[in-house]
Amino acid sequence: MQFSYTLLTTILFTLCISLHTRAENIVYSFTIQSEISPSVTRLTENAIKDAERRNAKYILVQLDTYGGLVDDADKIRTMLLRSKIPTLVFIKNNAASAGALISIACDSIYMASGATIGAASVVNQSGELMPEKYQSYMRKKMRATAEETGRNPLIAEGMTDESLEIEGIKEKGKIVTLTTDEALKYGFCNAKAENVNEILSRLPDNPTLVNHQSNLTESVIMWLINPAVSGVLLLLIFGGLYFEFKAPGTLFPAAVSLLAAALYFAPLYLEGLAANWEIIAFAIGIVLILAEIFVIPGFGLAGISGIVLTISGLALAMLRNVNFDFSFVSTDEIGRSFFMVVIAMITPLILLVAFGQQLFNSPFFEKLAPKDNLSSHKGFSVQENTLKNLVGASGKTITDLRPAGKATINNERLEVISEGDFISSGTEVKVLRIQGNYLVVTKI
Repeated sequence: MQFSYTLLTTILFTLCISLHTRAENIVYSFTIQSEISPSVTRLTENAIKDAERRNAKYILVQLDTYGGLVDDADKIRTMLLRSKIPTLVFIKNNAASAGALISIACDSIYMASGATIGAASVVNQSGELMPEKYQSYMRKKMRATAEETGRNPLIAEGMTDESLEIEGIKEKGKIVTLTTDEALKYGFCNAKAENVNEILSRLPDNPTLVNHQSNLTESVIMWLINPAVSGVLLLLIFGGLYFEFKAPGTLFPAAVSLLAAALYFAPLYLEGLAANWEIIAFAIGIVLILAEIFVIPGFGLAGISGIVLTISGLALAMLRNVNFDFSFVSTDEIGRSFFMVVIAMITPLILLVAFGQQLFNSPFFEKLAPKDNLSSHKGFSVQENTLKNLVGASGKTITDLRPAGKATINNERLEVISEGDFISSGTEVKVLRIQGNYLVVTKI
């Protein structure tokens, strides 16, 4: 009986140890199949942290990319080189440019049939070669990485340097790009594999694959930087501003515009696109436009400067410039960015002209409009039910209208707004209609 109890305890203990070992014998996998950017850097950082937390035996990068930002590729390279967990990369199709640097940083490289690795010259987004200072940096990074992972540094450097001649591998004036078979021959591929299961079968102890799951923050950021979503946010920014200018004090359109601006800039900032100075330019532009409308008579330098800064801040935030260096940005990209912002700026104005009156007189807008603008102000009171009698009446402004201000109508001092135009003090005006709790006036 004692022997049976001891045997059972031993079996259960061995089984528990076996299950515990198997639970930790995992390959933690994440996928890079887009342009190398700050989001991919965050993905890599989070995946490595999760792999360490799970005590994974290996980290597997499933890669298919034509490249991307050099600085982010270097950050990813550094994280992989410093990883305490052995790193594997599975090149499904392409490991070009920044993708080649990331691949060489891994301990083991697996490639599918028909895959390629190399062509790591630094180019802008039009495919044009960047100046020598960028090429020199990339050459040395490729060489240093190959040296660190025990691969031929001359071949790695040849993936960037077209002036380099490597006997039997490349002629002068060409860039090294290796097929799967060539990579196997020259030590840049450990084995050919058509899928992840083939890679797992080559690893000891029959490991279990665990795929990285993106967190909510990563998913929201990727959704917000979608061009279609960015376009909608731009429409809300300008639409909210226009509606607030047409009906000052409503506040709801201004709140929508502010929220849209935050949702527009925040993900672009996290993605490394929107720089501090671009966000500041946008903010200064809005301030100048507000000053031109509500403080400075007429429309001049402040207003024009405000429009230019606002458009520039929004457009430049979408581009991959480095501060004031636009070497990596093509003229086509700059043109598309500014075109998108200008269209977003014009569209709400067209909609206001076409449907503004119906909207301002709608029950929804009536609820949003402030209720106390005409009810009482410094001893002058007006009953709302008498406002309709003032439509068509004439009077004179006693303050500048930018577009809101005060006027004397039928010997009553009232708060009024223009249709968006600046009207100076002392100008004869006529009441056109009631808009919420405002009287809309125009010059006579």
